[in-house]
Amino acid sequence: MLQLLSPTISYPSPLFHLTSHPFPPKPHFCSTHRLSFYLPPKMASFSGFLAKSQMGMTAGGGGGGDSANGFSSLMDYVGKGGLDVGDDLLVLLYHIQFACKRIAALVASPFNSALGKHSALTGATSGAAASDRDKPKPLDIVANEIILSSLRNSGKVSVMASEEDDAPIWINDDGPFVVVLDPLDGSRNIDASIPTGTIFGVYNRLKELDNQPTEEKALLNSLQSGTKLVAAGYVLYSSATILCASFGSGTHAFTLDHSTGDFILTHPSIRIPPRGQIYSVNDARYFDWPEGLRQYIDTVRQGKGKFPKKYSARYICSLVADFHRTVLYGGIAMNPRDHLRLVYEANPLSYLAEQAGGKGSDGKSRILSIQPVKLHQRLPLFLGSLEDIDELESYGDVQQKVNPGYEV
Repeated sequence: MLQLLSPTISYPSPLFHLTSHPFPPKPHFCSTHRLSFYLPPKMASFSGFLAKSQMGMTAGGGGGGDSANGFSSLMDYVGKGGLDVGDDLLVLLYHIQFACKRIAALVASPFNSALGKHSALTGATSGAAASDRDKPKPLDIVANEIILSSLRNSGKVSVMASEEDDAPIWINDDGPFVVVLDPLDGSRNIDASIPTGTIFGVYNRLKELDNQPTEEKALLNSLQSGTKLVAAGYVLYSSATILCASFGSGTHAFTLDHSTGDFILTHPSIRIPPRGQIYSVNDARYFDWPEGLRQYIDTVRQGKGKFPKKYSARYICSLVADFHRTVLYGGIAMNPRDHLRLVYEANPLSYLAEQAGGKGSDGKSRILSIQPVKLHQRLPLFLGSLEDIDELESYGDVQQKVNPGYEV
């Protein structure tokens, strides 16, 4: 049952919510306006109910959380009462999730179209260039600034390498971690209210490089192999805001409870089904695909592959959204072109896939085994169910080399 409140209130400008905090501030009382409104009580939270129904009274064996309410928050789950990822990583994660709450509010706001090229959050115009990369839209830049600010405030990050910056940014000589990220994947879909996301990976700083010039050590720290990741995750901004992460002991998803501002554990220890019935790819490129990929797609959608059921196509054209569905339902999410970035898209998502029992491949090799040589290095990417990707790779020629230059 909802609680009915009838206070006399006034709110600051709506833009205030975007620039200072991801959730509305407490109402201020005044004598000029009276508004009646509904506020749900804390226990009416849908995500709290969902967590309780899926987990019972414990967080997948992880301990911590609110035992009275039967659910666990992100910070409780990874803290000393749960996974115990260590104090430094816990502080970093707190600042990452806080930044993503701000991005979630920004993406969902009716005021984001008014931001233009000038960042309403910092009062500065980003100098990030986009040579040989997608031309960034304003919200990409704003999201990048939000995360950079949070990483600086954490005191735990030495280097940030972002899709929006031509080179890594050196932040702190003493920061124990390196963070690679795509701050707002799929931002071109925002005007159509299609899901978007943030992707991030965390490495330990390479202390043996500390005496090198700043530019050199920043780049080399950012070009670590995916096998050295200590944590990775994505945040999906959709009908719900979901943070899915791994710290080397399984993949877990947390749903943002807007009534409390907490990410609540809703999907502990996710396992990607070994087989799915869904493939996710832009079929309009079919005639530019190599013969092996066409044969594979033709075979599985007719139900003539190793799994004797017809596959269906589901394609959102938002990497985080397509991957999230694949994590839950199985199958394959793919882009066969040299299009997606190894460092801050393919590596973190492949890490999550492997931690959930799935696989990340470029069509020939394990993604995490590929040594990056450039920050914005591109490659084909196939993510999803282990048996599905093994079958795909058996066709051999699945990497698209023809790229006529698509405009959409």
